[in-house]
Amino acid sequence: MDIEVTTAAELLESLGTERFGAAFDRLALTAAPFDMSCVFAFHPTRRPSLVHDGYSSRVPRQTLSAYLHGGYHLDPFFVASIAATDDGLWRMRDLAPDQFFGSEFAGSASVHPCISAQEGALVEEIGWIVPLGSEWTAICSLMRNRGGRPFGEAEVLRLRAPVPVVAAAVRHHWTMATPAGQEGIGEVDSVLQRAFGDLLTPAQFQVVTMLLRGHSGTSIARALGITAGTVKVHRHNAYQRLDITCQADLFALFLDALEASPEGPA
Repeated sequence: MDIEVTTAAELLESLGTERFGAAFDRLALTAAPFDMSCVFAFHPTRRPSLVHDGYSSRVPRQTLSAYLHGGYHLDPFFVASIAATDDGLWRMRDLAPDQFFGSEFAGSASVHPCISAQEGALVEEIGWIVPLGSEWTAICSLMRNRGGRPFGEAEVLRLRAPVPVVAAAVRHHWTMATPAGQEGIGEVDSVLQRAFGDLLTPAQFQVVTMLLRGHSGTSIARALGITAGTVKVHRHNAYQRLDITCQADLFALFLDALEASPEGPA
């Protein structure tokens, strides 16, 4: 396992304290260099918690707030967190839908923290997924900015080796730093439900949600077990009900719902 004993010990000593984020970064750097990092705790129906902010000053607080208010619903790592049952390391590109990197969300500086960095869009994001219990899951992301290179296979192997250490540390830190019953204050009225739920049929809502997350019509058809023609019908009818004509308009409605969301993200 390519981590130094001193950095592992430092991480253990930081559990439950404000030193956790810095110790987490130092341990991760023993496996591979990166430009930014973050640790989010996600839940299907509660507000997310930003456990470690390794974006520093490179991400505007307004963008991070918009992400926490509901932008995270379109993040492939959040979608993966809902189904996660085991600890593991994943590349973003292995989780993302087939058209995610060309989607409005992936390129939006107003809601996507990684795109708004001064260095520009990311060249790659990789993350440890750590189930925390009670439907909570931690996503521990390492990011490289544009102008760099993706994580190499040897680096991925070195990052995969400390999965047990990272998972145990994150779980213990979450338990120690988060008071019982205080996790993710308040139930969340999903921004997707708020934007489209009352206007669309369940089938139309499902198709619209997958479109926003970066799925193509073919990908949606495969995932839902319906024909590509049926997907087109649902999309057409949804656009009519929403009085829009394209996916850019759909994302604009999503942003409007974000701006109208209640104040006070966790």
